[in-house]
Amino acid sequence: MSDIFRRAYLAIIAIFLIAPMLVILAVSVNEKKFLSFPPKGFSLRWYVEIFANDAWFSSLISSLAVAGGAATLTIAIALPVAYSLWRHDFKYARVLFSLGVTPFVLPPVIMALASLLFFTASGMHGLMINVIIAHAIFLVALPLVTISLGLESISKEMIEVGKTMGADDRTVFKTVILPLVLPYIISGFAFAFVLSLNEYIIAFMTVGFTVETLPIKIFNALRYGYTPVMASVAVLFIVINVLIFGLIGRYGNLPKLLGAQSEERS
Repeated sequence: MSDIFRRAYLAIIAIFLIAPMLVILAVSVNEKKFLSFPPKGFSLRWYVEIFANDAWFSSLISSLAVAGGAATLTIAIALPVAYSLWRHDFKYARVLFSLGVTPFVLPPVIMALASLLFFTASGMHGLMINVIIAHAIFLVALPLVTISLGLESISKEMIEVGKTMGADDRTVFKTVILPLVLPYIISGFAFAFVLSLNEYIIAFMTVGFTVETLPIKIFNALRYGYTPVMASVAVLFIVINVLIFGLIGRYGNLPKLLGAQSEERS
């Protein structure tokens, strides 16, 4: 009997999580130019609208540029900090690690307000680079954690063997450490990319209306009514997220990221 209740409970949770996405998917193919469920007719023109309409397509490109730039910057910050902490156990690396994790623990609105005040005071308010920097600072904890997990899985004896064979630190890093930790770098990049792509509060408060990412564009478009284009954008986001996390699961050593490594050690 308990097994039946457990399965019923899991089924209810699954329905609760999937139902909103099914509603959005149905609304996105509505033939009429308004949000309606169940949909009135069937049409894919709202997906075409994302790429055919200059405003929506420009927002898509801005979102991809911001997410790609922010994710790249997080890796540029996280990799040397995580490597220094793992390889040399520098005290300042631990401080930087703590500082890197802190913004992700804080509510996004606090980070957004801090970024707004900083960029306004420095005379840089409204530039795309602002949201890239703010997102990178806010999301750097993700690659810090994933890269640290990857480094912890590497035996330091391999480094000693490489040095014994005459390789210097740079050669050991390029030929031994980097290939082994690369899946974790990719995973950290993907996590940061997805969250930056979907983030609204920090983006809005750092660039306002001067640079419209897709989340900002959706909220701005609400002033003129509810159209199925918004639903099609949401479906596009879901597809991108599924693809990215699917690639992480396939190539990013997801079991270790989820804690299987600690179970193996025990």
